[in-house]
Amino acid sequence: MIGGGQGAFIGGIHRIAAALDGMYELTAGAFSSDAEKSRATGVLLGLAPDRVYSSFQELIAQEKARPAAERVQVIAIVTPNYLHFEPAKLALENGFHVILDKPMTFSLAEAKQLEQVAAASGRLLCLTHTYTGYPMVKEARQLVAAATLGTVRKVYVEYPQGWLSNFEEGSDNKQAAWRTDPARSGVAGAMGDIGTHAFNLLEYVTGLQVVKLCADINTVVGGRRLDDDGAVLLKLSNGSSAVLMASQIAAGEENNVKIRVYGEKGGLEWQQVDANTLRVNWLDKPSEIRRAGTGYVSSFARHNTRTPAGHPEGYLEAFANLYRNFALCVQAQEAGTLPPPEALDYPGVAEGVRGMAFIENVIASGKSTEKWTDFSV
Repeated sequence: MIGGGQGAFIGGIHRIAAALDGMYELTAGAFSSDAEKSRATGVLLGLAPDRVYSSFQELIAQEKARPAAERVQVIAIVTPNYLHFEPAKLALENGFHVILDKPMTFSLAEAKQLEQVAAASGRLLCLTHTYTGYPMVKEARQLVAAATLGTVRKVYVEYPQGWLSNFEEGSDNKQAAWRTDPARSGVAGAMGDIGTHAFNLLEYVTGLQVVKLCADINTVVGGRRLDDDGAVLLKLSNGSSAVLMASQIAAGEENNVKIRVYGEKGGLEWQQVDANTLRVNWLDKPSEIRRAGTGYVSSFARHNTRTPAGHPEGYLEAFANLYRNFALCVQAQEAGTLPPPEALDYPGVAEGVRGMAFIENVIASGKSTEKWTDFSV
């Protein structure tokens, strides 16, 4: 692991996700650019002192020098946005598979370069767009792909949060400080942090791509340097339309990401607050409530469920599904075999490039006097 030292939120989440199915062993880490902090984290995690490094460069060089049977296979990168590209590039170039927190890079230009590096390396990369790991999100994708709802006509996707309703970056809030800092977060605040999740969820569930957009981007809290609220009108590749909302100043909201898809014959609705449920509404018959862990869901939903129906699986399990599917693909590649098709269903480089394109297109549209702009990658 690179990053994820003491006080970091997402590093601990990654470690739980990696450990849940017993397919990974945390063996080495460069947990902080501060060598002493990295060492202290390694002690807490029970790692051998000689596998705790003071920099990502040292980690990659020293691990590569170890015999193949001893060196790490996968490097998880859980640093702030501006520190994604260099360690990911170096890891891929030196033969390591990579798990990378989203958004993929600091800029679209970096994302395109990393795409080329990954292709040349022959190594695999997983981008942790968590919400695509939920079994009932996968069920929604399968329903749309099978044209069960008919042609998609309208999509609404939203991600409301309220934790930045005040000027949290002015206090001792480490998460707020870097996420609202253009030098560390990039050109976007809320749209980069959570808008990319909403965008990815929309394209994942529908199988469609955004081709045009019209964005209204706001910075509501005084003194804040990046956007904390916004809404986007979208045109999709089949000619249908969508609306995306992302806000971090929706006071009282937690993380209730939600998507609704409407087709010719019916619609579906999923939200994280009730993640085990997918509601399917029909034009001419009663609504259905589909539940995770049941026998009637798709193989993709079943593959990503661990417990019988009625036992809630949530955010940590969805995160772990990405780790497990990635592990199955790494094992298959190294064994020269094919993984099950359900395991191939994890976000990667292509989703990372489109996510960075979304960020830059949305911010450009928000500043433009044009009503609609083309989505360019």
